[in-house]
Amino acid sequence: MKKKELLIIIPAYNEAKNIGKVFDQLEEFDIHSIGDVLVIDDASTDSTRRIVREKRYEVVTHIYNLGYGSALQLGYKYAVRQGYTYVIQMDADGQHDVCNIPVIYQALKGEDGDTKKPDIVLGARFMEGSPDFPVSSFKKAAYVMFRFLIRKMTGRRIADPTTGLQGLSREAFTYYSAYNHFDDKYPDANMLMQMLLLGYEVKEIPAVMHIRESGQSMHSGFKPAWYMLRMLFSMLAVLFRTKILHIDCILGTSEGSC
Repeated sequence: MKKKELLIIIPAYNEAKNIGKVFDQLEEFDIHSIGDVLVIDDASTDSTRRIVREKRYEVVTHIYNLGYGSALQLGYKYAVRQGYTYVIQMDADGQHDVCNIPVIYQALKGEDGDTKKPDIVLGARFMEGSPDFPVSSFKKAAYVMFRFLIRKMTGRRIADPTTGLQGLSREAFTYYSAYNHFDDKYPDANMLMQMLLLGYEVKEIPAVMHIRESGQSMHSGFKPAWYMLRMLFSMLAVLFRTKILHIDCILGTSEGSC
């Protein structure tokens, strides 16, 4: 069977109650006709891997739980070695509706009427055309802070700086696949700021998303407070590396403004 130019990466950790519904959606929208699917099982202790195998999807399993960012980066490395042109990453918990995939893919290929072909396409929850998506007051405050920092440091207004639903060009995911170019724990607004500073073209489009129905989010309990603090320092570190030390500019594959 001929390999597609698009790879859909789905990191999963203990998502046995949700991932089957994601697979059902993939089949409903006939996503197999436009892209291949790779599940990164981050050492789940439930039946996540068995469900993936039963559905006959490609799966790579971590021996130890390495975190969301490490799972994504492994997917990028796979995409580089297998020669894919585009990557779309989505969550295994059902929050990212599969209907977004063809729209993001079209935007990545520059077939949506935009004059600039993007390196990164963000599926945004908080822009005109996106259905309402409820979030806690704490998270709203975090988003306001992240938007402010990104606008202040890059000049770009980003509606949803923490969305995990993203499409990447080969240049973007190749850069992410390299050592020390990607946050192995919480890649979010920090990575977006990095790529904007390096001159990568970023585009946002409205996305359909849902509330998690079962299982536990990686940002549950007291984790959001730690996440917000960690993200703040990570964004400042990205700024220091990129604008002052010029480390990423030397190592990167894009001609950035730094």
